[in-house]
Amino acid sequence: MITAIREVRRAKGLTLEEVAARCVPPTTAQTVGRLEMGTRTVSVGWLNRIAAALGVDAADLVKLPERPEIPVAALLEAGGAQAPRRTATIVPPHAEPGMVAVVVTAGVGDYRTGDEIWCRTLAPEGFGGALNRDVLVPRPAGRFLFARLIGREGERLHLLPFGAGARQQVVADPPWIAEAIRLVRPL
Repeated sequence: MITAIREVRRAKGLTLEEVAARCVPPTTAQTVGRLEMGTRTVSVGWLNRIAAALGVDAADLVKLPERPEIPVAALLEAGGAQAPRRTATIVPPHAEPGMVAVVVTAGVGDYRTGDEIWCRTLAPEGFGGALNRDVLVPRPAGRFLFARLIGREGERLHLLPFGAGARQQVVADPPWIAEAIRLVRPL
């Protein structure tokens, strides 16, 4: 595990000895130094002890690996693929709190077998922002409806399921919905 113990300790103007003395129970400066350098494994217990000694949250001492960026090699336009005028990168998708996913096991509408649809959950006050978007709506008895949100009247949602001949459905007062925000499609 990569930590920021040294950076936080130095930012607080503390020596190894001072941090070691503040630990409960106290430890040695040599041990704190080994934890900083990564020559000793930093367990959750040690992380919590050092964080308390520094007066920070344990999460403040953990360095997460940088997420790689992917260079943009070309822009696809109506006339074909063109080199970008400026250097550009994209960041691969990552999960955010409150996300759910829909996995397509049989093609329906524009979705193909194997697609992953990442959705952001919305509370009732946010339903209006999902108008004309694909949404996942919970139904009674553990069922769901995945459809296009085409209208809202008070607490009633008007949804159009995918597929030829599908008929509009109305769902009253769902506790949440999940708006489709990203499609991950294997090629």
